[in-house]
Amino acid sequence: MKSIFKDVCLTMSACVSVYYLAFLPSPAGIEYRCYPFQMDLVLPFLPKSKSGRVLSSGPDNRDDIQDSNSLSSLYSEWTNPVFARPPMVGVDISSVQAEGLAVKIHNILFPYRFSKDMIHSMKVIHQVDKKFLACLINTQDQEPAACSKTDGNLLVLVDQHAAHERVRLENLVADSYEDDPETPGERRLCSSTVAPPLEVSVTEEELRLLRSCRPSLRGLGLEMQFSQIDPQVLVGKVPKCFTEKESNELRRGRRSIIKPIVEEYLQEQIELLRSTGRVRGTLPLTVLKVLASLACHGAIKFNDRLSKEECCSLVGALSSCQLPFQCAHGRPSIAPLVDVLHLNDQEEPPRPNLRKLRRMYKAWELYGNR
Repeated sequence: MKSIFKDVCLTMSACVSVYYLAFLPSPAGIEYRCYPFQMDLVLPFLPKSKSGRVLSSGPDNRDDIQDSNSLSSLYSEWTNPVFARPPMVGVDISSVQAEGLAVKIHNILFPYRFSKDMIHSMKVIHQVDKKFLACLINTQDQEPAACSKTDGNLLVLVDQHAAHERVRLENLVADSYEDDPETPGERRLCSSTVAPPLEVSVTEEELRLLRSCRPSLRGLGLEMQFSQIDPQVLVGKVPKCFTEKESNELRRGRRSIIKPIVEEYLQEQIELLRSTGRVRGTLPLTVLKVLASLACHGAIKFNDRLSKEECCSLVGALSSCQLPFQCAHGRPSIAPLVDVLHLNDQEEPPRPNLRKLRRMYKAWELYGNR
């Protein structure tokens, strides 16, 4: 309190002296002068330099306490969790910690690029934990015939569920098409009759768009009738996979899902008509999602035991797929583990001291059972 009262008194006396000097009368009138050397006395609470704070600090070090609680000090000690700066060196190979990262560093420097020809050279070792298939792939630049005669160098794990799901999806897609009897040489989606027909409400614009492309919709497995009174359509035929999905859901005791799927299917085609003026010529997205669901539910699950012959059959079917490296939902089906050739280049692990182990075993036989 004494120090604070002293600072206040000094400030008041300094202000008075400045006022007296600033308004001192002279023969020419009133002088208006400024004396910069008196600013420290007038405003003693302005921020001072670090050296000035150290010199003016008393025994209680109030300025140091104020500096530690200032915004700049708090900001310097705060670590931003969002804009954290990455380390300048990701992996220091020269350090001791990099000895256990030899395989990771090798994979970063030499990434693996899978091709369909590599899967033909895949050799099944065995099933792992009833979830994966341990296999060897030859990644060297050789002909397919030469790769089949040599052992693989890359150890990979094949997700048995993802692999079988991919195989089932491509088989379902191939079985979903049939020859179009009305257009020779063309193929269309297989359709199935729905009884009674599904009533789907649409707007006047959507009704006009659907009427304009009725033949094209028949190639997508849709056959419908248009109401003359209300703006709605009566869907009598849908793609065959829709009815299969419906029967699976009803067999499991679930509610009917065919009408929401048909409505989504119609909206997909309507949006294509608005944007491009025609319907999709390839496999529609709604049909693909239904086929992916069917492929997933009927595929091999985790904890399903597979024999060596079943594993080889699954890998052989996977090698004939168009997209063998991902499942029906886009997840990877093959994951690389380690290059065997890279492991052979490393130093041999230390051998156990058999003489010391024999002495320990004899000591345990003599004194361990007591």
